[in-house]
Amino acid sequence: MLSDIEINQKAKKEKINKIAKKLNISNKYLECYGNYKAKINLSIMKKIEDNKDGKLILVTSTNPTPYGEGKTTMSIGLTDALCKIGKKSLAVLREPSLGPVFGIKGGATGGGYAQVVPMEDINLHFTGDIHAIETCNNLLSAIIDNHIYQGNKLKLDLNRITFQRCVDLNDRALRNVTIKYDNKGLMREEKYNITVASEIMAILCLSKDIKDLKKRLGNILVGYNTKGKMIFARDLKCTDALALVLKDAIKPNLVQTLENNPVIIHGGPFANIAHGCNSIIATKMGLKLSDYVVTEAGFGSDLGAEKFLDIKCPIANIKPSIIVINSTIRSIKYNGSEPNLLESGIKNLKAHIKNMQKYTKNIVICLNKFINDTDDEINFVKKYCEDLDCLFSVSTCFTDGSNGSIDLANKVVNLCENEIDYHSLYSYDLSIIDKINKVCTEIYHTDKVIFSDKAINKIEEYTKNGFNNLPVCIAKTQYSLSDNAKLLGSPSNFTMIVKDVRLSSGAGFIVCLMGNIMTMPGLSKEPAYLKMKFSDSGKISGLY
Repeated sequence: MLSDIEINQKAKKEKINKIAKKLNISNKYLECYGNYKAKINLSIMKKIEDNKDGKLILVTSTNPTPYGEGKTTMSIGLTDALCKIGKKSLAVLREPSLGPVFGIKGGATGGGYAQVVPMEDINLHFTGDIHAIETCNNLLSAIIDNHIYQGNKLKLDLNRITFQRCVDLNDRALRNVTIKYDNKGLMREEKYNITVASEIMAILCLSKDIKDLKKRLGNILVGYNTKGKMIFARDLKCTDALALVLKDAIKPNLVQTLENNPVIIHGGPFANIAHGCNSIIATKMGLKLSDYVVTEAGFGSDLGAEKFLDIKCPIANIKPSIIVINSTIRSIKYNGSEPNLLESGIKNLKAHIKNMQKYTKNIVICLNKFINDTDDEINFVKKYCEDLDCLFSVSTCFTDGSNGSIDLANKVVNLCENEIDYHSLYSYDLSIIDKINKVCTEIYHTDKVIFSDKAINKIEEYTKNGFNNLPVCIAKTQYSLSDNAKLLGSPSNFTMIVKDVRLSSGAGFIVCLMGNIMTMPGLSKEPAYLKMKFSDSGKISGLY
């Protein structure tokens, strides 16, 4: 079989305005980036505001292996299959970060014969959205430091600057840096985040329109003054300047699948250290443009799906019709133990099913079939899921494109006819500690949550300042239900540690850092960039 990039490069792409017509988007709303990419102008929202919303389908997953288990591939394959059976369907996905692209996991445009095109563009710089977010973030950091250098009228405490710089690469050397203002010893310590974990990324993805974007940018906590008072970005009178940098990035991007079906890609927060969902604007636009909208939330259901259901849905006032849980024989075995990896590891799948059933009963389990999977293994998983009263399907979209997900598409359509019974896990009125405990005990299945003194002090401060009614966004490892990557399967009798909390007052949530999680990843010993080639004739290989 050809490599992903070879398949992508051989694709017969249609001009983007032809793809747009499938969604009844006229040329007046398109801002084209060449022949095969376009931004959709937000003015279209007025035109489509009275359209009936389509069905929202959330694709999530069990805990992944370090190489990913094809959740985005599944989302694209399902979209193509829905179109194949005559349904007006659209995928709404996240943008890839350059960190994983050059790191270990690769890009995020699907795989095999279930991909979006043009893959090279999307996985590299695309339409520049992430660069704009990075620039906006670092503009605010420059404004903060210039304010300090020029006399510090707001009396910012150099030891309590909370806003951090970012870069969209895995660069561990930037985890701790020192900023020097002059030759007189004025300096402060700083940390970098990866851009997709930044608050600006979260703000772009949770903003409902430009007005909301500006409000959220102004609400960013930048630090404290010497008397302990909170100082926000609006106090620096820079809100409009920040928003200007994002004037194009706020517009969703339109591309296509290998089978020439429309895909909107917009926003790209990580799910292990951020909220893991594409933009509200893109999702709500998609719901007005299509009858079926397939979206995905990063990593396993304990991370991306929980944040989709407890953060994005309440803020956007949207409800998923159904949830598709992607799994693989490989991931089940990865979570198992000898002598029978499959039988022991399937408890991880069960945990994810039980977790999602706390939000809705409308669930389909889909096994993303790999070439080495046996019929006996597949039948074992099928029976296990059906014994839990779940619909089950097998997808071969990686090798067969849309034809490999027809069964899944039909089951999704049938299940979408059920009444929507979604409800979130917790009320925002609960205390910050109670919300953290709720997620940790019910989704991660911990017996006990321990809060560091640092975390307790910050929670008390946030509560005193009126931020106790925000949802929680928990940052932890993606490889385990717990905060310890080595605790695989469905662990029990373990404790989770909240080492720190951070207020993202612009995004509108409290970030909780669990275990050893870091917001700036590092490159591995053998990163993906080692396999990448760029020929003198301009041909790319090794990018996936």
